[in-house]
Amino acid sequence: MTNAELNRMAEDVRDEGLNQGSSMKDLVFDPVTGDFRQVPRGSHRGDGDVVTEMTNKGFAAEDTTLEMVYLGEEDLINVRQKLLTEDKVKAFAEMIDNEVYHVHLTLKKARYSTDLIPVVFTKDERVAMSPVDEDMMCIVVRDEDADAFNLVKDQKRRRLKVDYIPSRENIFSRTKGILEVGALKNKRVLVIGLGSFGSQIAIELAKAGVGNFALMDFDRVELHNLSRHTATVRDLGRLKTNVIEEAILGKNPYASVDKFPVDINKDLELLYEEVGKADLVICATDNNTSRFNLSKALVEKEKVGIFGRAITRAEGGDVFRYRPGGPCYCCLIGEGNLQQEEITNVDSARRDGRIAAYVSPEDADAMVQVGLSSDIEPICNLMVKLSLVELSRGIESGISSLEQELVYDFYMWANRRERHYGNWKPMPEPGNLPTILRWYGVKTAKEDNCPICSGHVVLDEGEDLPATAMEDISIDLS
Repeated sequence: MTNAELNRMAEDVRDEGLNQGSSMKDLVFDPVTGDFRQVPRGSHRGDGDVVTEMTNKGFAAEDTTLEMVYLGEEDLINVRQKLLTEDKVKAFAEMIDNEVYHVHLTLKKARYSTDLIPVVFTKDERVAMSPVDEDMMCIVVRDEDADAFNLVKDQKRRRLKVDYIPSRENIFSRTKGILEVGALKNKRVLVIGLGSFGSQIAIELAKAGVGNFALMDFDRVELHNLSRHTATVRDLGRLKTNVIEEAILGKNPYASVDKFPVDINKDLELLYEEVGKADLVICATDNNTSRFNLSKALVEKEKVGIFGRAITRAEGGDVFRYRPGGPCYCCLIGEGNLQQEEITNVDSARRDGRIAAYVSPEDADAMVQVGLSSDIEPICNLMVKLSLVELSRGIESGISSLEQELVYDFYMWANRRERHYGNWKPMPEPGNLPTILRWYGVKTAKEDNCPICSGHVVLDEGEDLPATAMEDISIDLS
């Protein structure tokens, strides 16, 4: 006897007890044959043990391969509405790992599988017991619940466990009191660069309830990405825009995601268009050419932008926030605040000149300097915090007080006392000197001769800008 058969027998005993106050049957286990049988209560005199009470407490364990059906709350509401005038409503289910079904009303929502089976919603159980297709799942919608019956095996109904994918209003209910449900559902965030920084930030913002995303990155997932990226081995070779879209929708199935697998340095018209649409822009690229092009777009479109990066082997990192009217990223470079950033990708570094063309492949590989994933987490986290502060300005929330804390333009973080931070002091006794694992904020001044945000441009001999900045600036003077 299978566990499923035992469960049905035990359920019959329990149901009779519920309906009549006490069951008129007992469940008996015969240790010789290994079978269970039902007998009239009080009549058992032979071999075997009465196990009715044990069964009521869960003696009949469920199959480990229990199949489950997940149904969206909003879909169920729509189905109930349609069943007021229709006998049945057609849908489909995605089968995941041969055990779980996700039911959808429209094909547009299918994301996880191409193995689909037809589904019929009905109020009439007779319809469920006589499907047109034997590989059909029927869901009987009752007043207060929904029962799913899988009729694949010999036309015998099999009740499955039904659970719900929360509605848009309920999916972020745990954040109530910090960020009210729905507070950010109409906000649009443009994320440029979906590497180890951009991928994490996009997903965190989706979990916070941001409802609209634009994703820009022309790269594909490679093996060297996996140590820090949100992607997995199964994503190797895929466009990062597709991988992160799935991750966003996996956390917030009601989000809207636009994907642009393009190099923004080669499509400035698209860049400016998308910056103009966004409420906030995240710059998580790995080269200054894209940062300067984006900085110019932010200034012209008067949009808020947040830049973040790690420096050599992620021994530290920094975050810069641009707000309209304030200093831009080029102003920051002009003040000489930036340390040398880490190189995580040979191809990208060769494209933007950080690794010269004459450098051998062996030496180029040696220049790749990737820190631990845990080293970039604090930097990503601050970028997320700043993003939420900017997106929720004017909205009463539990994070409103952060507006009084995060007032700086530029933030510095150190993970280890190495190279750039070698003269910082140990944590136990820093005195008045900086120490690691702590954020330091810096007020940045606008550069009078900034080629991006000043009223005039000075490009004589590069005397007003550091040579390192001049090498990277790409300016359109047309």
